[in-house]
Amino acid sequence: MERTLILVKPDAMQRGLAFEVLSRLERRGLRLAGLRLLQVDEAMAERHYGEHEGKPFFAGLVAYIISSPIIAAVFEGTNAVAAARQTIGGTKPTEAAPGTIRGDLGMEIGRNLVHGSDSPQSAEREIGIFFEGQPVLDWQRETDRWVFE
Repeated sequence: MERTLILVKPDAMQRGLAFEVLSRLERRGLRLAGLRLLQVDEAMAERHYGEHEGKPFFAGLVAYIISSPIIAAVFEGTNAVAAARQTIGGTKPTEAAPGTIRGDLGMEIGRNLVHGSDSPQSAEREIGIFFEGQPVLDWQRETDRWVFE
């Protein structure tokens, strides 16, 4: 079963959309395996956004993600990364498809509500950052046989 990391970003938290974001992923059929409410510190933010270090927007990314508590979640399922990214929608909310989280609820690229891992390898790295020393559960729902082949 593939896993992906989802971050409910500060703008979604401030707008009271945390459970809207999470419920859309759950309704899609993805199974929740880990959940944390946390305040990201600068070191964690820099690890998460490390690939952008040295770019002009790096400091803004770090300042944004530490500006408010966030929710970090691990979802799993068949092709979880692709399923989550399709549910989230494109990076630019005004170009994201209607029916997606960003397409329905977002306005600006810098306030796009949610992060989803872009590959299984990124998911593994990101889960390690946000769930270091924290449990991610292995469990089955009774409905899984109706969702996953």
